[in-house]
Amino acid sequence: MSGTLPLPASLQSRAAERVSAKTLAIPWYIWCNVLAVASSVVGGVWDISWHESVGRDTFWTPAHLLIQLCGILSGFGCGYLILSTTLRKAAPLRANSVSVWGFRGPLGAFICAWGAVGMITSAPFDNWWHNAYGLDVKILSPPHILLALGMTGIRFGTLVLVLAEVNRAAGEYRVRLERVLFFCFMFLLGMTVGIMQEDTFRMYMHGAKFYVVIMFVMPMWFAAASRASENRWAATIVTGFYTAMHLAFMWILELIPAEPKLGPVYQKITHLVPPDFPLLMIVPAIVFDVVRRQITTLNRWTQAAILGAASLASFMAVQWPFASFLMSPASRNWFFATNNFPYFVPPTTPWGSYAWLPTESTPLQFAARMVLALAAGVLMTRVGLSWGDWMRRIRR
Repeated sequence: MSGTLPLPASLQSRAAERVSAKTLAIPWYIWCNVLAVASSVVGGVWDISWHESVGRDTFWTPAHLLIQLCGILSGFGCGYLILSTTLRKAAPLRANSVSVWGFRGPLGAFICAWGAVGMITSAPFDNWWHNAYGLDVKILSPPHILLALGMTGIRFGTLVLVLAEVNRAAGEYRVRLERVLFFCFMFLLGMTVGIMQEDTFRMYMHGAKFYVVIMFVMPMWFAAASRASENRWAATIVTGFYTAMHLAFMWILELIPAEPKLGPVYQKITHLVPPDFPLLMIVPAIVFDVVRRQITTLNRWTQAAILGAASLASFMAVQWPFASFLMSPASRNWFFATNNFPYFVPPTTPWGSYAWLPTESTPLQFAARMVLALAAGVLMTRVGLSWGDWMRRIRR
């Protein structure tokens, strides 16, 4: 006869749930795609810095190889996942798969596969484009647009893969999966903000166009992340990850020696030019999470109006004065890194100096665009809330 008493049924159930959660490993194909996305993120930031510091000396730079590794990893991994699910009738994922052109697999795997095709196709297209037309004048050249679409497909497909697993999970296993989910949202937030970086340089931050651009992106991801996750601080965590990653890139790249290999050279370059200091989106993210919990009983459009207005007001309240600081001599140090300019930027231009570049010619135009920024914030918050509800229903 044992001297110990049996546990109550409720405690036995909780203990079994904890053991079950610990024994469940996050699937290999999720880690494969997270690694692919991380490769493109590191490669993308490195590539921009390389172009601004060294110039495009060859297609086979380490940064380009890292970017293309994303398409290769995701393409082969998701291709194998789709084929194995299709050919093996007893495949574990077959019950949670979709059918496309006779093939079966998770929805996210198909999205990633299409993105991988776009990325891999963009590589020879970009090489030909440079040989035919020379250096890029704008970031969004045709091959870069194809590359961006491919990378976006892989990032969104990875998000869908993780969401399907999250929505079928419970307990501690779900908590672990949500940590991966936050990284997926972070990569997408960084991607969309990065695509618009030509309109978000510090000399534009006292113009209304800057706020219009940001409000078309930022509140959508806040709302989507907060609806897709059960974590009450979802928007804050995602934006905190983004801010930390951006700062790490900025401070690490400053330590790597580099010098220009193309001309004309207008700036003295001794190290890789880092990205600008991150936007202070962490403040509106915190405001968003706090306000959202107070208005859960209101209808969605009312929530969107309040959250969109709160996001714009809090972001403008911190970014406007911070922009003035970034343009001042006090910010010209390694921490804020505003004393770094690409080698091809003449010091006499607004980008190569510390001069504001207005995007509106009259106060009336400024006011009209700020109204547009508010409308964009409300609309994109509403889109994000609906999008997040759809994400909660993904099971395969």
